[in-house]
Amino acid sequence: MPDDEARTEGDADAARLTARLAQLERENAALREQVALAGPTPASSGSEAPGAQAQGRRRHRGRSAAALVLILLGVLLAPVAVVASWAQRELTDTDRYVATVGPLASDPVIQSAIENRLTEVVMEQLDVPTLVHDAVSALNRPDLPPRAAAALGAVEQPLTDGIQSLIRKAATTVVESDAFETAWIEANRVAHAQLIAVMKGEPGSVLQIGDQGQLTIELSGVIDTLKAQLVKDGFSVAANIPTVNASFTLVQTTQLVKLQNAYSLLDVVGTWLPWLSLGLIAVGVLTAVHRSRALVVAGLALAASMLVLGIGLYIGRSLYLDGLAGKVERLDAAEIVFDQLVAFIRVALRTVAVLGLVVAAAAYLGGGSDSARGVRAGIGRAFAAARTAGQRRGVTTGPVGLWLYAHRTLLRVLIIALAGLVILLAPAPTPAIVVTVAVVAVAAIALLELLARPPVPSGESAAETVNQA
Repeated sequence: MPDDEARTEGDADAARLTARLAQLERENAALREQVALAGPTPASSGSEAPGAQAQGRRRHRGRSAAALVLILLGVLLAPVAVVASWAQRELTDTDRYVATVGPLASDPVIQSAIENRLTEVVMEQLDVPTLVHDAVSALNRPDLPPRAAAALGAVEQPLTDGIQSLIRKAATTVVESDAFETAWIEANRVAHAQLIAVMKGEPGSVLQIGDQGQLTIELSGVIDTLKAQLVKDGFSVAANIPTVNASFTLVQTTQLVKLQNAYSLLDVVGTWLPWLSLGLIAVGVLTAVHRSRALVVAGLALAASMLVLGIGLYIGRSLYLDGLAGKVERLDAAEIVFDQLVAFIRVALRTVAVLGLVVAAAAYLGGGSDSARGVRAGIGRAFAAARTAGQRRGVTTGPVGLWLYAHRTLLRVLIIALAGLVILLAPAPTPAIVVTVAVVAVAAIALLELLARPPVPSGESAAETVNQA
């Protein structure tokens, strides 16, 4: 009986193998018929093959050259687009302008420079040396002993220095107060509207651009506050200070005059040039024969262009400060102002550089190189092992996993598109935002790959599929 059962099972296995071979032969015959109906392939078309292949190579070379030119143009325009966008935002966005110059009110170096300027203006307006001299002369009567008269003459300079110290102390109190910071921010907010008038060349603005490119802000309101503080401190003569049109120079460069002359053009260029640069890169990638490879090149080139912009910014900073040496009293204050004004450029170039590196990394991992395939295969095996371990313990995503597997390509595209949309629509993208969005997108794709469950092949049980995995 055991031998009969064994023979019966062997016959059944042989029958199944025979049926399977017959099915494969039928499928093979059907494929041959489809190939025959499709006609000869270029590789088997005889004398036409070399010409067709040559034409294909020429077409590929043309597409590659066009893609390279487009990507190169977009990358070269990127640094210019960043600078133009920064200048345009500073001119048209009041909140951005206030965010740029507002922190200067609390910077110790800038506060010290403004205190010096206020002290200098009050000393000039009161003519303190003459005031002290007149007061001492009034006390120096002819009947005074010689030693007393000499003593009176010797106190003129100490009295002058003492009054200057009093004025400086009052100026320090005013400038370091919360009221000054609030007044500084509000004054700049109001003045920003007049900055547009300055760019258009309209007179009568609180902000003014001189012939040598000095961008100054009026301190008359601060002078009035300082007068009140001096009177409060007992220096009543400060009430006689007239209305003063004192100013503080924020920036001094001839480039402001050029910027003023090109204001209308800058408004257009700063708005559209970033989109033009991005569009050229996108079209170049879509035109390329190997798009993933082109995307890697574009991302790395974009990051490199931002590095060049950063180097150019550093060189420009050095040239700017060297040009001001000997022309301004506080070079350290000019350095602080420059760094604050270009802070948003630095954030923008770092953001674009990080974005370029992220795109290049994603394109590489999704490309067709052997190393990328190896990485993807390793990740796929890890996910398959995790799914297998879960299924052995009865943990499965069921029909949801099957649906995720069937639509996984569309879902990947949606995740990547949503990540790009978040970065594009962010009011102020930063490197941290780019990295965070990239990490979240990678985590979402990884979760998708883990939950997506391939269908069980027909004729096999789930247990067999698990064992084969």
